[in-house]
Amino acid sequence: MTKILKIHELEKTYISGSKKLTVLSNISFEVDAGSIFSIVGPSGSGKTTLLGLCAGLDHPSSGNIELCGSNLQELNEDERAQLRNKEVGFIFQNFQLLPTLTALENVIVPLELQGDKNAAKIGVELLEKVGLADRLHHYPTQLSGGEQQRVALARAFSNKPSILFADEPTGNLDEETGEKVIQLLFQLNKEAGTTLVIITHDLDLANRTQQILRLKGGKIMSNEKTTAV
Repeated sequence: MTKILKIHELEKTYISGSKKLTVLSNISFEVDAGSIFSIVGPSGSGKTTLLGLCAGLDHPSSGNIELCGSNLQELNEDERAQLRNKEVGFIFQNFQLLPTLTALENVIVPLELQGDKNAAKIGVELLEKVGLADRLHHYPTQLSGGEQQRVALARAFSNKPSILFADEPTGNLDEETGEKVIQLLFQLNKEAGTTLVIITHDLDLANRTQQILRLKGGKIMSNEKTTAV
């Protein structure tokens, strides 16, 4: 099976005063294209730092990252940005919607950056899919948390990413709303055939993914397949 993400001996350290702080140490794993992969661990285990490195948002201290067939260490910042714009989607815990844009405008931003003339049509279709056909022209402050995360889902899938990184996608939602968002996330992911990488502390959610990478203290504790389909 094709590997869409390959991580080899990744290290991330920071200098704090005269001390060196190691956030990630000797991280190696691979993600199958089209799979649903989760990274779990307690607060401070390095999950979000690892996501940023995998997506090319930050640079490792050492090690190698191959994303969608490209070696990130060989790309400059503009090339990394182009790769993300073309191949990568993001969902964040705090939604990251632009407050001055409507729901529809937030969704179509990635498409407009690509010059897609069908941006508005695609945006409307995606918002209809997530049940927000009557919220197209509402601003984030006029939407509930669950509605904002559904807008974020629509935006994440708008450019048909090859891989989607979701960082605690239900962290700011109540249990019932969070479950609805996860069901939508899995549904959209299945329809799009996207690889999904979820950062979470929710073991119930992780157990619904096909592979679980467990982190603790910046190191891999285990990397195991599950029975999830």
